[in-house]
Amino acid sequence: MRPFRFQLKAVAKNSRARRGTFVTAHGTVETPVFMPVGTQATVKAQTLSTLTEVKSQVLLANTYHLLLRPGMEVFNQFGGIHNFMKWNGPVLTDSGGFQIFSLPHSRKMTDEGAQFKSYIDGKMILLSPELSIGMQKAIGSDIMMVLDQCVPSTSEYSLAHEAMVRTHAWAKRSLNARGDSLQALFGIVQGACFIDLRKQSADTLTQMPFDGFAIGGLAVGEGKSEREDFCELSADLLPTDKPRYLMGVGTPIDILEAVHRGVDMFDCILPTQLAQRGTAFTSVAKLQMRRSAYKFAEEALDPQCTCYTCKTYSKAYLHHLIKADETLGWHLLGLHNLTFYHGLMDKIRHAIEAGQFEEFYRVHRELLQQTDGELNQQKLRILQYSQVWAAETPRESAPTTRSAQSDPDQPKNKELGDFLVRHSDRGFFSIQQKSSGEVMHSVNPPLVEARDLYLTQSQILKRIEEIEKPELVIWDVGLGAATNAMSVIHAYEKSSETSTKRPLHLVSFEIDLDPLRLAHQNPECFPYLQHPAVESLLNQGCWKSETLPIQWTLIAGDFLETLAAAPAPDLIFFDPFSYKTNPTLWGEGTLRKIYERCRNHPVELFTYSASTSFRAALLSAGFFVGKGAGSGPKSETTIATNVRRADADYRFIDTEWLKRWGKSSAKYPIDLPAEDQEGFQERILQHPQWR
Repeated sequence: MRPFRFQLKAVAKNSRARRGTFVTAHGTVETPVFMPVGTQATVKAQTLSTLTEVKSQVLLANTYHLLLRPGMEVFNQFGGIHNFMKWNGPVLTDSGGFQIFSLPHSRKMTDEGAQFKSYIDGKMILLSPELSIGMQKAIGSDIMMVLDQCVPSTSEYSLAHEAMVRTHAWAKRSLNARGDSLQALFGIVQGACFIDLRKQSADTLTQMPFDGFAIGGLAVGEGKSEREDFCELSADLLPTDKPRYLMGVGTPIDILEAVHRGVDMFDCILPTQLAQRGTAFTSVAKLQMRRSAYKFAEEALDPQCTCYTCKTYSKAYLHHLIKADETLGWHLLGLHNLTFYHGLMDKIRHAIEAGQFEEFYRVHRELLQQTDGELNQQKLRILQYSQVWAAETPRESAPTTRSAQSDPDQPKNKELGDFLVRHSDRGFFSIQQKSSGEVMHSVNPPLVEARDLYLTQSQILKRIEEIEKPELVIWDVGLGAATNAMSVIHAYEKSSETSTKRPLHLVSFEIDLDPLRLAHQNPECFPYLQHPAVESLLNQGCWKSETLPIQWTLIAGDFLETLAAAPAPDLIFFDPFSYKTNPTLWGEGTLRKIYERCRNHPVELFTYSASTSFRAALLSAGFFVGKGAGSGPKSETTIATNVRRADADYRFIDTEWLKRWGKSSAKYPIDLPAEDQEGFQERILQHPQWR
């Protein structure tokens, strides 16, 4: 007989909130419960003693990551994860389904399983339900999760239905693969944001002998109110005598709302991830310890907290550690945040037991949303951005004599992977690639260049006023530190303060997210990134505004391999690294693929390059080519379109350019085979641009 047993002790009045316990081979767990995420058999920046000190009941580990490293053989040798990491409490293992979901362009989904390339050694691996359960059995977790196919909650009905059917088939195979193991196994309800699919999924899975059920496919693109509605719907469809687990959620207010809707179990990386970035959850408000307001603050982090951090250190010291990027700051704030989360769950349990949850919920749904001025700071950032947008000569482009060494708020050689934060002698920050030395926005401040080359030339503000037209799609090719993308989002939000706007879908392409991660870790240098969209994009691959018709999607991977999957664009902001660093993207082959993707859809492309070979490649691919605004040392940039509109206010290159091209020593793109040079030249000469 399996040791796992769930007991429901109480249900709150005028709420679906539940108080219960479940028994595992490694101890009894009080619910509702929050489970710290120990993806790699460790909770980041914490030790076993601190996890015990903050009263963690269950840890979550990830099958996908542990399968790749250290591998099944290691767990077999150690007899499971408990002996391996010396944790004596219960462990829940995720199946790897969400991690596969996070690799939309680096994996292949079939009924057999999910095939993906290992980020450790590049080997192709087929993660099937049988392999997932086999790995979880080797790990020896107390609770295993079935392998499921997660899709964005905003997916079309056909895709959501297909993923749900596959999830059900994999659930049956997971049960069979468990065999006589004493480990508990939970099913996962899918169905995106479709009521009938959620009902069908719950009905199918509850007919199977699972020990508990998870609500999957939420917090992956939908808005807050929609998430809460589908959480409540899904929880109501599940049996009352088994635990309910909302996967990957979330903030303290998200957890409170989900408890109110009948959920028992939660996990999320936020307590430790946000600690690394200086965020602390307290009884007063959510605090950002990077703020200079705390530089001389002698008081404790949270006056109502008795954790080691709050008993020992001042806000000023924590501010210093975070600003200095010291690991101790991450550890101390993480310790406190976990204490806060577990304390919140303890208070919730007591409120349900005492019949006082209704009042607790009413009070804390307000308290848990308070911050230390983040809303005002966000308004200030939008105001600063609008000033940059409107200024004739932007203030941020003026030279400054203050250096990074003289300002304690500026980074000192902060790096991530192949990138570092660079301080310009003109007073702004950029991201530089170490291997090539190339700098993103080396001459003009990033926001100014985004405004001049992309937003102004593409007439973004005018286009989003055309509310009678369908969704405006922008391709952001070369996400980098997200300057162009965030400029679009800030401009859209600012403009929407006065009137309704046309729906907008921003699609960013990037093969390496380290530049954005590095910039996001340095908010004092890149304040335009202090926006919930960035966090959502990095964690979930997408963001959708809860109040405005704007969304942002990340397509990670090789641009040439992924562009066909993106919606056809109206505008393309073509901003990858230069021809020298990334020659493939500037070749005729890439431009021809773009042209073919947009063959039946008018598109305009904007880029900083005005090189002869690149303009020739555009012409050969089929585009009409014009002169763009100057930028820094460049007197011209380039605009291209596949349809030459009579009303377009572009300065198209003329036969004078054609004459210069004919005499140029750099007339052919680097990817052009020698045997095709004659045909290339013919395509240029016969282009309708000269007619």
